[in-house]
Amino acid sequence: MQVDYPFRLDNHGLTALTTTNDHIRDMIEQVLFTAPGERVNRPTFGCGLMRLIFAPNSDELIATTQFLVQGSLEQWLGHLIKVESVNVAGDDSTINITVQYQVLRDGQSQVAQFSREV
Repeated sequence: MQVDYPFRLDNHGLTALTTTNDHIRDMIEQVLFTAPGERVNRPTFGCGLMRLIFAPNSDELIATTQFLVQGSLEQWLGHLIKVESVNVAGDDSTINITVQYQVLRDGQSQVAQFSREV
């Protein structure tokens, strides 16, 4: 069992825990939505995804974002997962990201979806 993200207390007033696969999904979310420079002891952590939100929408931007996300996930979580595909789509004021990956410890394929309003 791992500490759940975001940090919270469970019904017994203890630190909430989660499964290993859910913890990996939580770590993917942290990589995606943490801006480089945001963490004091890890200034290069994150992928800077939110900086690209206000760029003009184009095929090049989508390709760049997918490359950025995949590269960041491989850099920070490459010891835990193998990224199979990344799909980034924008809809009005929302960004939607789908990451398909394989958990290295058991070979199980997973799909994680994230969205954020901008």
